[in-house]
Amino acid sequence: MGDDISLKFRQQLLLIEENLGTEDVAALKFLCIDLIPFKKLESVQSALDIFQFLMAEEYLSEEDTFLLAELLYRIKCHFLLKKLGYTKERVQEYLPEKGRVSSYRQMLYELAENVTSEMLKEIIFLLRNQLPKRQTTISALELLILLEKQGLLTENNVQVLEELCMSVSPDLLEAISSYKREKVSLPQQENTLPVKESVLPHTGDTRLFTSPQETSVKAVSSNINDHYGGEPGSLWEHVGNVRPIPIRPGDKAANVIQGVSEMNLELRAKFINAENESKNLTSYKMDGPQRGFCLVINNVKFDGDLQERKGSCKDAEELNQVFTWLGLDVTIHRDLTSEQIKDLMQAWQNLEDHKDRDCFICCILSHGESGAIYGTDGERVSIRTIMSYFTAQQCPALAEKPKLFFIQACQGKEIQRAVCVEPDAQIPDLSSMQQRISPSESIPEEADFLLGMATTDGYASFRHVQQGTWYIQALCSKLQLLVPRGEDILSILTEVNDDVSRRADSLGTKKQMPQPAYTLRRKFIFPVPRDPPPSQQH
Repeated sequence: MGDDISLKFRQQLLLIEENLGTEDVAALKFLCIDLIPFKKLESVQSALDIFQFLMAEEYLSEEDTFLLAELLYRIKCHFLLKKLGYTKERVQEYLPEKGRVSSYRQMLYELAENVTSEMLKEIIFLLRNQLPKRQTTISALELLILLEKQGLLTENNVQVLEELCMSVSPDLLEAISSYKREKVSLPQQENTLPVKESVLPHTGDTRLFTSPQETSVKAVSSNINDHYGGEPGSLWEHVGNVRPIPIRPGDKAANVIQGVSEMNLELRAKFINAENESKNLTSYKMDGPQRGFCLVINNVKFDGDLQERKGSCKDAEELNQVFTWLGLDVTIHRDLTSEQIKDLMQAWQNLEDHKDRDCFICCILSHGESGAIYGTDGERVSIRTIMSYFTAQQCPALAEKPKLFFIQACQGKEIQRAVCVEPDAQIPDLSSMQQRISPSESIPEEADFLLGMATTDGYASFRHVQQGTWYIQALCSKLQLLVPRGEDILSILTEVNDDVSRRADSLGTKKQMPQPAYTLRRKFIFPVPRDPPPSQQH
């Protein structure tokens, strides 16, 4: 927190934080979605993180603590209001004038509070094809966020939410109905708070609400902000038989489907359209007029005790051919010192042409040790440092675009060499190996990065003095084989792992295992080139 914040105010916030549990923090995060950029909220670990972001966005200060009081009031932590000099009644009095949590966000939170564990299980069952396969548990608030990310739930379109509520418990519809009545009665109302950044996608539709017959889920999905994507899969596909829910006389939700088994054909078609749009949104945009740049650093000859990396030029040649075939503009630099590598990264960081490209790829072939590669001067450069030049903040032209780094270098001490096989490791004493950095620690926390390491932390990688390295040769081979099949990069790297793991030195005793790490938010799929792969052009 800033130095201009008094000790007393810090103590107030600390006391509040100490009285908030994990569920309270999750509730605060949810209520702040329209106030704090979602990328920041994803990194929140405690209430203090939220307080820090609110102060950074100028929503919370020592002079104005009402927003925090409102948030505590919304999550029913009324006993903490006195630490800010408020009472429950005083907050209620000021809410019409100073309230900043939108009625839409209030409605969703109220709904989540009323969803029982059994109801949540039923909803998750209905949405099982929409949820990430690896996600075994999810809270009601997380489920709502997922629906918003996928464009199936917006401020102006709550139809899907109504259908889900009708299927599991029609009583839940009351909160939605109240919200809709408020919106319709105040069509001129706009959010008056100074929102810094829209966090979740909005359709931009000027209509407040439409009937199920008029609402196009495809229209909702097609307007999702490109910053977000969702898991593919039809909302209702293969759900099976669901018991119909009788509609009470006079219920305004009479037009809502009685159950998934009775969904009319028109709505089924709309959800299929939404599914198709969702599938498109799960992949990075790779259809621009220019694919991107591929930077290759090939360090072969070194000063001092580091040996010449014979066979590395074979790798650089293969990378040039394959990535040129994939539509990238390849630039190769050979034998760079540590400072030259940093200068080169800074030059590429400031390249304005990135804004017209789909992606950026960097391949580094050198000696290395844990978490670092060597310049030809024998000085180390941290892998994390190299990648940090291209974060969204440091390189805005590549923000939200995929950035792939492939590192062919040892990450551990020298091992016994076999005939025609050399380790890409430092030969002298390796006492500096005591502090190892794994790929997951090397990759920046920002989104849209992929780091492909030739080997796992602490181990050597292998290079044939004539045929090149196991890792780069397998990478180039699998790209040529699997890109034409439409495989995404992670599937391709899994095949690379399998390929390299099966290789061994001439004695059959030395092995290698590559390791990818990534913060990609979508699938990365190269468009299929028109020309045949380089291996078939000879």
